[in-house]
Amino acid sequence: MADKYASRDSAQGASFGDAARAATKNLDEARPAIADRLGTVASTIEDRAENIPGGQRVKEFAQAAADGLSSTADYVRSHDARRMVSDVEAVVRNNPGPALLVAAVLGFIVGRAVVRH
Repeated sequence: MADKYASRDSAQGASFGDAARAATKNLDEARPAIADRLGTVASTIEDRAENIPGGQRVKEFAQAAADGLSSTADYVRSHDARRMVSDVEAVVRNNPGPALLVAAVLGFIVGRAVVRH
C-alpha cells in the first residue's frame, strides 16, 4: 500500500514539474512582449503626467508610477523566468506579512474579475 501512495506522489510530482517547466517556457517567451507593454504604459503616463489634474502631488505620484513601470520593464527584459521566481521567493521569505497582503489583494481582484465575466 505504501508503494501505491509513493508511486502516486511521484507521478503527481512529475506532472507538477512538467507544468512548472511549461509555465517557465511560456513566461520566457512572453517576456519581451510584457516588457514592451510595461514600457509603453510608463511612457504614456510620463507623457500625460503634466496634464493630470490634482496638483503637484498627483503629478509626482504619476511620475513615480511611470518610473516604477519602466524599472519593471527593464527587470523583465534582463531576467529569465527562473530568476524572477527566485527573486519573488526571496522577497516573500523576507517579507511574509506584506507578501500575504499583496497575495490577498491580487486574489480579490482576480476573483472579482472572474465573477464579472
